[in-house]
Amino acid sequence: MICNNIGINAKGHLTFAGQDTTELAAQYGTPLYLIDENKIREKMSTYVKAMKENFGENALPLYASKALCFKKIYKIANEEHMGVDAVSPGEIYTALQAGFPMEKVYFHGNNKTDADIEFAIENRIGYFICDNLDELDAIDEIAGKHGIKQKIIFRLTPGIDPHTHVKISTGKVDSKFGIAIETGQAEEAIKIALGKKNIELCGYHCHIGSQTFDIKPFVDGAEIMLKFIAHIKEVLGYEAHILNLGGGMGVKYVESDPEIDYAANIKGIADMMKKRSAELGINMPLVLMEPGRSIVADAGMTLYTVGGTKEIPGYKNYVSIDGGMTDNPRYTLYEAAYTIKLANKADKAPEKEYTVGGRCCESGDLIQEHVMLPTAKKGDILAVMTTGAYNYSMASNYNRIPRPPVVMLKDGESYVAVRRESYADLMLNDL
Repeated sequence: MICNNIGINAKGHLTFAGQDTTELAAQYGTPLYLIDENKIREKMSTYVKAMKENFGENALPLYASKALCFKKIYKIANEEHMGVDAVSPGEIYTALQAGFPMEKVYFHGNNKTDADIEFAIENRIGYFICDNLDELDAIDEIAGKHGIKQKIIFRLTPGIDPHTHVKISTGKVDSKFGIAIETGQAEEAIKIALGKKNIELCGYHCHIGSQTFDIKPFVDGAEIMLKFIAHIKEVLGYEAHILNLGGGMGVKYVESDPEIDYAANIKGIADMMKKRSAELGINMPLVLMEPGRSIVADAGMTLYTVGGTKEIPGYKNYVSIDGGMTDNPRYTLYEAAYTIKLANKADKAPEKEYTVGGRCCESGDLIQEHVMLPTAKKGDILAVMTTGAYNYSMASNYNRIPRPPVVMLKDGESYVAVRRESYADLMLNDL
């Protein structure tokens, strides 16, 4: 199996976090998001330990909230000594409701409204990841109104192509995120920020993209940022003391994907940074990273019930499920690859190639194509693996379909972290 929390029991059923998925489907219904809490804690611990060992005790991994956001995640992150990055007031509000310490929250986004900024400052957010000069002006003005000096980190684009899918690549010079280094705009922005009386510029941020398996783009990005720190120190006399390297390390979705040793990658980046910092005559900055997908992706699995099959001789076979793009839009958006099994026939050999179709009134509502499965029948339980990241967080009510519940698995037990939406929930904002 693609992850060590997946197996097959004596009944021939698929297990997840040691529990029979067919029994969980019977208990909670489908569609159903399953989240392995122990796996999340294991991944968070890996990042915390590796960063402290290689970058120093003050180094801090920030859980990227957008990957999977609900109250329990923030409680776990706090217990595991993580910070978090948030990309909206909604994520900040969720963290507040979970009791997460606001000083460890870093607020992202390329178009924070004045209301967003006001909300964050009123709630004493730790840092803004400042995206542009308009935002800088707004933070300065609103911070002044509240009588505080707000800490910011400038998001810069290092001009790195991580060779990932174009829709999850964010570090190139023409990205919608951040301020470009190579055009000279980043240097000019720093001059302006240093002159703002209600702003404390603490450092720089970069993020090259997501689902990247090669360590080289991360090393190259860090090298560019260190050179920039040295350059700004020389020309402006300002030396950044924080460097946020973003996230983006890849996750194994299918057997052909490589395994990543996250701790080894962190050590490789740290070794280079220590060496280059000394060579460039700058202090080693306090390092932050923003793992999201690599924390929660393989901690998730989604279960569906097969509603029926359709065979089109000479063309393709369909297996239809009771969910789809409303609970997992990633294949529709960018043909994301997944490993898929029939949970109640996990010990059976594949017999047919299927296209997994969702229930939405949309021809593009597919979960995966060219999937080899045992012969599927109505009532089978279909499992899609590695769905912890960008599934629940991107879910919608398209076609007025309620969103599934999130059930956490821990130490052989299960509990509901987010309840299943009802039809009444769909009406809550209707007048």
